[in-house]
Amino acid sequence: MTNKQRNNLDIYDDVAADWWSDDIRWVRTLKNLVPARLAWFSRHIDWEAKAVLDLGCAGGFMAEALTDKGANVTGVDPAAQAISVATKRAKQMDQVIRYDIGVGENLPYPDDHFDAVVCVDVLEHVVDLTKVLAEVARVLKPGGLFLYDTINRNPIARLATITVAEDVLGLLPQGTHDPKMFIKPRELRDALAKAGFVSGPQTGLGPRGINRRGDFTFGPLPFKTIIYMGLASLPEFSK
Repeated sequence: MTNKQRNNLDIYDDVAADWWSDDIRWVRTLKNLVPARLAWFSRHIDWEAKAVLDLGCAGGFMAEALTDKGANVTGVDPAAQAISVATKRAKQMDQVIRYDIGVGENLPYPDDHFDAVVCVDVLEHVVDLTKVLAEVARVLKPGGLFLYDTINRNPIARLATITVAEDVLGLLPQGTHDPKMFIKPRELRDALAKAGFVSGPQTGLGPRGINRRGDFTFGPLPFKTIIYMGLASLPEFSK
């Protein structure tokens, strides 16, 4: 058995040219996750006129959806080709979205700059979670919201996301995730607290149906065994 590269982030640049084509199943899966994520996040924030950072934006699925909700969106991602595609897409759609190349450990923005930071399918990939959360806290305004999802660390999550999703169904490219980097909900709450956040609710996220193309559609779930979403806020006078 050959060892696969784990936490392979080159996949986002590799498919950048086809990001919006709907031709690649795993990219469609990422796109199909957006409505469920956004619907749950929107229970906790009115996006209209908010300055929002999409941290780990890739080709812009969430950034575009947030813009449609009335937010003033900035997207940042280390995948330069994905950022290029996202920038071209925004121009084609006549949307005002700023896209930057950057990493969560060193965000290229001033202090107290955003009302909210959205971070989906990212935290289980970062090199230094503590530093990323500190950077998120730095660029958020006092009272700002951090809205996220990530993958739980346990045998069931490993089975579902790697054995099934990557190796059997091809919902993700093989090597996308390293199960050692998955994060238990309690661990994330502790890390958020150390960064100065007050944790809010969390909920599960997973398949809820199948569309006409045979792809999964998604929604909130009552259990956080595999994927979970959550939010945290900075105190109004935290800085």
